[in-house]
Amino acid sequence: MNQEKIGAFIKDIRKKNNLTQRELADKYGVTYQAVSKWENGKNLPDISLIRQMSKDFNVSIEDILDGEENKSKKSKIIIMIIILLIVGLGLFFAFNNKDESYEFKTISSSCKDYEIFGSIAYDKNKSSIYISNINYCGKDKNIKYDRIECILYEVNNEEEIEIDNYKHNGNSITLDEFLKDVRFHIDKYDSICKKYNENSIYILVKASNDDKEYSKKVYLSLDDSCKK
Repeated sequence: MNQEKIGAFIKDIRKKNNLTQRELADKYGVTYQAVSKWENGKNLPDISLIRQMSKDFNVSIEDILDGEENKSKKSKIIIMIIILLIVGLGLFFAFNNKDESYEFKTISSSCKDYEIFGSIAYDKNKSSIYISNINYCGKDKNIKYDRIECILYEVNNEEEIEIDNYKHNGNSITLDEFLKDVRFHIDKYDSICKKYNENSIYILVKASNDDKEYSKKVYLSLDDSCKK
């Protein structure tokens, strides 16, 4: 998957529909800077936005993700290619079973020091988690750390379960520099979406240097409750 190609395709769609970056941003409730990052291949829209673009501009999700219009589609095969985030290297997961039905919920952070965006795709049995945009906007942005760890946790019946983690040991960097490259992609996770509720998923950020230690739990929330 080529992010620059996808960005160019989104730009072409926008221009064909006589929209400015700000008008496209307003249409989907994002900033024009976010649209600029899409079109420059630095980030990708949330899967829910890609689905809406597909409907609004009469192009398939596959065409958007391929970065070009596919004129040789097979009528008997439906391929759904789904992408998250929000914000990053362009994570995706594809489901080729046309009998399955998936729902999507947006993940975000309620912590004022962190901007986190992602999504959960789920059916009645499993869920997949995609988090591709983590920004630290706290007051200590310039502090550099030698050791940083970012861990995704699920809380299940008071048990804290580590889902995935990223670590940095080496040259001193800021939290923002480290977190901008963190991507969580957990495909077909055993937990089902309906088990997620307030404060059931969180990211733990830990950092330290010779003079300072930092630790913060960042709880994540869904845009709505899961239907299944």
